[in-house]
Amino acid sequence: MSAPPTAERPARLAREAFALWRPMPTRWMDNDVYGHVNNVVYYSYFDTAVNAFLVEQGLLDLAGSSVIGLVAETGCVYFESVAFPESLEVGLSVSRLGRSSVTYLIGIFREGGAFAAAQGRFVHVYVDREEGRPAPVPEPIRAALEPLLR
Repeated sequence: MSAPPTAERPARLAREAFALWRPMPTRWMDNDVYGHVNNVVYYSYFDTAVNAFLVEQGLLDLAGSSVIGLVAETGCVYFESVAFPESLEVGLSVSRLGRSSVTYLIGIFREGGAFAAAQGRFVHVYVDREEGRPAPVPEPIRAALEPLLR
């Protein structure tokens, strides 16, 4: 039996907590010497899931956008190990859409799994590229993220 959820260790989420899904294959290099995906790789999965969504929506222009999203915070809670050559699925939702920031909720699932093997948060703060000061989330990005709010 697991301990009750706390602020430091939230409840393990089920698939229903997520609005959007994407496959995420593991790679040989993801495993560490203990034979499972190393903890730092999960952050790469988070970054890939968020930015792939933005690219697919035509919202991420790395070279030309005057307002850019920078990662201000990430965190991850691990519930069970995964390892290469497993196929994973990444669930993505938005838990908060503020004036200049977005907090994503991300779940790493074994393919077809009912509960997250790991889950975390990923915060983008939007800033003016030239000044580096907070800027409003651009309207096209806001419109694409609103359906992901949970």
